[in-house]
Amino acid sequence: MSTAARRMAQTDFLTWSMEQDPALRSTIVAVITLDSSPDWDRIVEMMDRGTRDIPHFRHRVVSVPLGLGAPRWVADPDFDLSWHLRHVALPSPGTFDDVLELARIAAMTAFDRARPLWEFTVIDGIADGRAALMLKVHHALTDGLGGMQMTAHIVDFTREGTPRPEPAAPPEPERPGSLDLVTEILGEYRSQARGAVVQGLRSVWPATRAVITHPIGAARGVLGTVSSVARYLRPITTIASPVMTDRALGRALFAAEFPLEGLRAAGHRTGCTVNSAFLTALIVGLDRYHREHGADDVEMLRVTMPLSVRRPEDQMGGNLINLARFALPVRSGDVDDLMREIDSIVRRWRGEPAVEMGPMLAAPLNVLPPAVIGSMLEHVDFLASNVPGSPVPLYVAGARAEGYYAFGPTIGSSFNVTMVSYLGVCYLGFTLDVGAVPDQGVFEDCMRAGFRDVIGETPDESVS
Repeated sequence: MSTAARRMAQTDFLTWSMEQDPALRSTIVAVITLDSSPDWDRIVEMMDRGTRDIPHFRHRVVSVPLGLGAPRWVADPDFDLSWHLRHVALPSPGTFDDVLELARIAAMTAFDRARPLWEFTVIDGIADGRAALMLKVHHALTDGLGGMQMTAHIVDFTREGTPRPEPAAPPEPERPGSLDLVTEILGEYRSQARGAVVQGLRSVWPATRAVITHPIGAARGVLGTVSSVARYLRPITTIASPVMTDRALGRALFAAEFPLEGLRAAGHRTGCTVNSAFLTALIVGLDRYHREHGADDVEMLRVTMPLSVRRPEDQMGGNLINLARFALPVRSGDVDDLMREIDSIVRRWRGEPAVEMGPMLAAPLNVLPPAVIGSMLEHVDFLASNVPGSPVPLYVAGARAEGYYAFGPTIGSSFNVTMVSYLGVCYLGFTLDVGAVPDQGVFEDCMRAGFRDVIGETPDESVS
C-alpha cells in the first residue's frame, strides 16, 4: 500500500484522537431489520469478499511514534474474520426493543484498538421468524455516504444473490517498526515541503495578476475565505438549550419511521428540500420538548450537521465531510415560514468557502488537547445527519431488508439523529445522552409530534 493510502486523513484522525475523552467516542451502529434469518455460511462468504473489496476492513490503526504525524492504516497481520462476526439469538419471542438494547450496549462499548474497527452481528429470535443485522464501525472508517457505498458491497438485489466477480486478494500483512514509521513521516515532510514551494511558485503570478487587475475583488475573496474559516472554527462557549445541559456517558436509543413522500411534499409546498423539512420537524419537536419543561422563551438551538464533500470518483470509506455548526431559530407558529428560514440558513452554510476545506480545517484541531476539542463540541445542542439510502429492495444472504436505522455518536451534544431513506420510508435513529435527555418517553413523543406537524398527518397516518 502506498504511503498516501496508509496515512489517515486529517478528518478521520480527528474522530480517532478526540475520543481519548470517552464522551467523544465516534462509534456508529447501524441496524438492518430482516424478514427472515440470513444464511450464516453466505454471511461469512459475503463478509470475506467485502473485506477484500474494502481493504480498510482488514486494516488496523497504528500510531506514529512521538505523535510526529497522523496514524497509519496497516494491514492487520493477525486478521481473524471470525472475531468480527457474531451470531446471537434473543430469548423467544424477541422484539425490536431487544435489538435496540444490544445496539445501545454496542454504541457505548469502545473498540479494541489492536484490531480493525468494525463488528458485524446477526441477531436471530425475533418474533415471526424475523432477524436483524447490527453493524458497528468507527467513524474513522467511514462517514454516512461512505457507509452506504460500503453497504453495496455486502448486499444483494435478489433473494437468490447477485453475481459478482472474483474477490480481490487480501492485503499483504504488515508489521512496520517504529523506525520505519518515523522514516516514512520524515520523507513525507520533505515531499510536502518541496510540493508547497513548487505550488507556491506556480501560484505567485496568477495571484499577483489578480491583485493587480482586480485588487478589490481579490481582497474580498481572501477576506471572504478567512471569514468563512473563522465562522467554522469559532469556539462555542455556552449551551443554547436551558433544558438539555447535563452530559453523561450513558446512552439511550430509539427509532421512528415516517413516509419519505410526506417530507418531500412538505419541502415541495414551501420550495425547500427534504433536508430542510427534516430539520424543521426536529426543531418543532424540540420546541415542544422545551415547553414541556417550562422553557417557553428559547429563541435558537445549535446543530452540528455534516456537509458532504464526497465526489463520485473518491475512494470508499473515510470522512469526506465538513462539520458545520450553526444556530437554527426556535419558535411556535407557522411551520412553513420556519422551514423557509431554516432552508435559507442551510443553503447559506452549504455555500460557505470553508465547506470544501474539511481536511485543512481538521489539521489544526488535531494538535489541540482532547479537552479543548470536547469543550468546543459539548456546547452544541444536537447533531443531525441525513443519508440517502436505496430506493430498491436489498437482500442479505437470502433475507430481505425491511428497515435501515443508523445510530450516530453524540460527540458531546445532547443527542444525535440520523435519517436514512429506504424504499420510500425515512428511518430515524436517535442516540440520546441520558444526562441531557433523561426522560426518553417525553422526548420521543415530542419528536414524533414535530414530524407530524411538518408532514401534516394525524398520528394514525405516520408510518410509526
